[in-house]
Amino acid sequence: MAIIIRLDRILVERKVKLNELAEKVGISTVNLSNLKTGKVRAIRFSTLDAICKNLNCQPGDILEYVLTNNDD
Repeated sequence: MAIIIRLDRILVERKVKLNELAEKVGISTVNLSNLKTGKVRAIRFSTLDAICKNLNCQPGDILEYVLTNNDD
């Protein structure tokens, strides 16, 4: 199983900078950057909720499931 994070795409579409979103969501730019680059293993629903509210999007716009060969 692979969950791909598409936050970078939504940020470009919405013309929002990472540090601007981090401030609005209330998390550090470093943590949001780690999320954007897929370096995190989990995300709190409250954080996902705040991101979706600020970007006016759905969780499925940010997260994508990709089936991998080792999924059984």
